[in-house]
Amino acid sequence: MEYNLLLLFIPTFFAVSITPGMCMTLAMTLGMTIGIKRSLWMMAGELVGVGLVALLALIGVATLLLSHPNLFLLLKYAGGAYLLYLGIQMWRSKGKMAIPSTPVNQQDVKPSALMSQGFITAIANPKGWAFMISLLPPFINPNSEFTPQAVQLIAIILCFEFICMLLYAIGGKTLRHLLQQQSSVAILNRIAGSMMMIVALWLVIG
Repeated sequence: MEYNLLLLFIPTFFAVSITPGMCMTLAMTLGMTIGIKRSLWMMAGELVGVGLVALLALIGVATLLLSHPNLFLLLKYAGGAYLLYLGIQMWRSKGKMAIPSTPVNQQDVKPSALMSQGFITAIANPKGWAFMISLLPPFINPNSEFTPQAVQLIAIILCFEFICMLLYAIGGKTLRHLLQQQSSVAILNRIAGSMMMIVALWLVIG
């Protein structure tokens, strides 16, 4: 990949990654409720999803998929319904993702559930597809070999995505500590549940 294109791509994608979105809101919510360490499972699933979207955008498959929106509807509605369900459970201070009233009652969320949550959120976002399709191809030099360029771009994308999600998760955990000094656990769960429901609606209507 040409050096001047790389210098342009890095700040461009970092600015996009750091902007609040579905995945960043989800990272903040999980950082608030289940902690940073377990949120890493969601981030892993999200990174796989983002990497897949980026790869398909680069090889042109995304154009075909976007021309058949019905392929997205099932993922969008199923994923949105699941996130909405989690949000309602958290609002009611129920479920494994809710902040427990006492540490000894805290239950672990299955890593597979967190990974699928991040993966579905990443690949079922039409705005993410549209962004990848519009942003990535101009940074590919047709006169150079495709594979090394694609690897470089996707590696940079995944690196920035992980850094930004980690920052949002840390922010969520920090917010939890600040609010716990003044608020009850129920209020914290309602804040986190509301954020989860926003992500769900964002996913469905996006």
